[in-house]
Amino acid sequence: MVTHQTIDEPDTVLTPEDLAALRENLHEQLLFRQEQLRQFASTTRADDRRRQADAAQLEVGVKLAASARMVLADVEAALARMESGNYGTCHLCRRPVERHRLLIVPQARYCGRCQQVREAGR
Repeated sequence: MVTHQTIDEPDTVLTPEDLAALRENLHEQLLFRQEQLRQFASTTRADDRRRQADAAQLEVGVKLAASARMVLADVEAALARMESGNYGTCHLCRRPVERHRLLIVPQARYCGRCQQVREAGR
């Protein structure tokens, strides 16, 4: 598990307390997204039975469910990285992901620099 990293940048050090808070945040997100997907599924079934669903509402629901599934997958991957000891390491450059970034987006896979490069390439 990544708890202390010896890097010149002080913002890359994750304390055990940071990791515990991040793990708790990720678990809360996991439960929220799972419940959100259950609600989408039950709403979709009810709409199908009634056959009164508005096309625009249905499309929004489908997109929200897809977004929830993507976030859920990211959260599950972050928890798996915590378990394997790879949490907090950028997938591209293998440098530590900045502490402040992880505290804001605990499921972040990339450091700020690599994320900017990825977004610029889109």
